[in-house]
Amino acid sequence: MGPLDGVRVIELSHELCAWAGKLMADLGADVIVVEPPGGSRQRTFGPFLGDVAGPERSLWWWQYNTSKRGVVLDHTDIGDRERLASLVESADVLLAAEPIERDGWASNNDGLVTVSILAPDNATDLTLLSEGGPIYMCGYDDHTLPPVRGGGNQAFHTACHWATIATLVALLERQQSGVGQHVDVSALAAANVTTEVGTYGYLAAGMIPQRQTGRHASPVPSQPTQLLCSDGRYVNAGLLARRGAEYQATIDWLTELGLHEEFELMAFLEMGTEYTVITAADIERDPIILEIASAAREAQAFVASRIPAAEYFVSAQQHGLTAGVIYAPDEVLDDPHFLARGWPTLVEHPELGTSYIYPGQPYRLTGTPWQIRHRAPLLGEHQAILG
Repeated sequence: MGPLDGVRVIELSHELCAWAGKLMADLGADVIVVEPPGGSRQRTFGPFLGDVAGPERSLWWWQYNTSKRGVVLDHTDIGDRERLASLVESADVLLAAEPIERDGWASNNDGLVTVSILAPDNATDLTLLSEGGPIYMCGYDDHTLPPVRGGGNQAFHTACHWATIATLVALLERQQSGVGQHVDVSALAAANVTTEVGTYGYLAAGMIPQRQTGRHASPVPSQPTQLLCSDGRYVNAGLLARRGAEYQATIDWLTELGLHEEFELMAFLEMGTEYTVITAADIERDPIILEIASAAREAQAFVASRIPAAEYFVSAQQHGLTAGVIYAPDEVLDDPHFLARGWPTLVEHPELGTSYIYPGQPYRLTGTPWQIRHRAPLLGEHQAILG
């Protein structure tokens, strides 16, 4: 059983709150997604199975509604409104992407937690990320290029993560008080707080961060971290070496690869081993320390020029050095680390007579495991719930 086994969530279907419902459903909650006649708008979002559009073929719908049960109700029909009210009376959580008056919904259910995820009218993932600020923070060192929007519906996901966290806290508090609360999440504010120094740096110090390739935006430019490898692919090498142990690990790495005699800045790496820690202030203050730190980055670039990106990724981490290969999304499914964690997850679609690979567990819970219990509901598949 999942950690939310026994918790019932009624979700009023909308793309802005669907991820929150999925998170809770895959954690074991009984999430009942309520669609309007004809189905949720999410069913019209592509891509589609076999590039053929249809309400049961939307991969968007599949991804965002795993482990849920589904019913169809018409809010303009008196009988359906009563059926929805009855469902909510049996629930622990009411989740929606619209304003909720908790007092009305909780009149016969004091323990109900109501959750609203709200956004400006006609907002999309793109407009939320733009207006909230994350897009301004993402892009390249070359500022003649436009900003870059991160993929994967990040604005929707960010708002849903905040909503889910707050819902879990409200459920915990309810164990003490017996009374539910109302959770109100602004999708725009959720996007904005992810800008880190972008918002607060400006408010506190008037600093305006600048976009940087493959690294955090900053008012003060930092050294590039992306390195070109021998196979023409890139890795992210992370922060500059700061500790003596990292300099020793770099020396050991070069030696193991048989490259130590070719690397001309080895003396600076050896000097780096003498420091317990090197701070950013030290690098700015002392030109010798700057040369030491720069030598560590040169060593990383030197290694990258001699080996493929995937090998760099594994080899660096084996030596305790930060590194990440830049994958295409489909390549993640074949990564040995993800495979070892069981991340690619087969989900059966009995109506199609086959199974498909889905993105799997974002976290591992040993006692109450995360799992996709079944594929997204077909339209009106669980109407029997309504009696």
